Amino acid sequence: MRGTILHAPGDVRVEERDHPKITDPTDAIIKTVAACVCGSDLWPYRGLDDVDGPSPIGHEYVGIVDEVGSAVTSVEVGQFVIGGFYASDGTCPHCQAGFQFSCENVASFDGCQSEYIRIPNADGTLFATPEMPADDLIPSLLTLSDAMSTGWHAAVSAGVKPGMTVVVVGDGAVGLCAVLAAVQLGATRVIAMSRHESRQKIAREFGATDIVTERGKDGVAKVMELTDGIGADAVCEAVGTAESMLQAIRSVRPGGMVGCVGVPHNVELPAEEMFGRNDVDHEDLISIWFTVTDDLTSAFPAVGARTIGLGDVPLLCSREIPVPGSMPRCIRVLAHLYTDRARRDLLHVYLEDAITLRDDLPG
Repeated sequence: MRGTILHAPGDVRVEERDHPKITDPTDAIIKTVAACVCGSDLWPYRGLDDVDGPSPIGHEYVGIVDEVGSAVTSVEVGQFVIGGFYASDGTCPHCQAGFQFSCENVASFDGCQSEYIRIPNADGTLFATPEMPADDLIPSLLTLSDAMSTGWHAAVSAGVKPGMTVVVVGDGAVGLCAVLAAVQLGATRVIAMSRHESRQKIAREFGATDIVTERGKDGVAKVMELTDGIGADAVCEAVGTAESMLQAIRSVRPGGMVGCVGVPHNVELPAEEMFGRNDVDHEDLISIWFTVTDDLTSAFPAVGARTIGLGDVPLLCSREIPVPGSMPRCIRVLAHLYTDRARRDLLHVYLEDAITLRDDLPG
């Protein structure tokens, strides 16, 4: 069979490859109907990621099931299937929570831009359509393999809700799908940041209300102008560069959410700036340390691990924590800002040992 091989930056060749075989009972073999190039494929193609010798490429695909392992139950030979861009079993705790990308048994593919593909964890990775789709529907179904699902994840991670103003940074396939997702989730204003006229047109067709062509500080300034100095309620970042990440973070309003799905390259998040503005980056985990002294249990008998609103954090962080009575208390507070789906708006404070507490501060 034929397949694409990346030999070096800028050097992609179509070559003869061995036909894949079932190696585990959970495998399936599919005959590829359509595949495409992901933005993440362009990093090594452009030389921004290392290329360690000839490598099969591609992870976005749809096809027809050609063969299944003995343990596969969810798909049958002859069905048209859409595949996830990583192979996941669908049963581990992370999969069950909706984060299949973090599956405990996650596996990658040996290049999906090939005539046939071996799919590990087929039951959790392949999704069969009710019937064989028409040819003109296949490109749309192909987007569900990665671009649309990733754009949707960006919007969900950013907490997009009806009535919101949303900014989308990035106008590639994922960014455009994030525009569509934001509209589907009820955003009333969607600001697409794009310099490409053809992509601007698609963004408009998908429901974007505004187009911003500026980048960096100028792009942020334009967003602020459009939002009366407030910023967006939510931002979807779909590029992965340092500039795009900063543009996303600085375009969101205080307390807003940023859903980051662009593969990050040389990105350093401005944690202090984000903390001061109450911005939450869904992909980040921030640890905040406070200092205290002595025993806190008599002051707060049920103190174990308590949860406080994210809006209260700057007060705790900027001064000593007051407690009743004149006796000095001592404890160290390790605060983890969890940004997974269930806890992204909360600060969980865990009390251990060590900060001086005072009783003469208001609050």
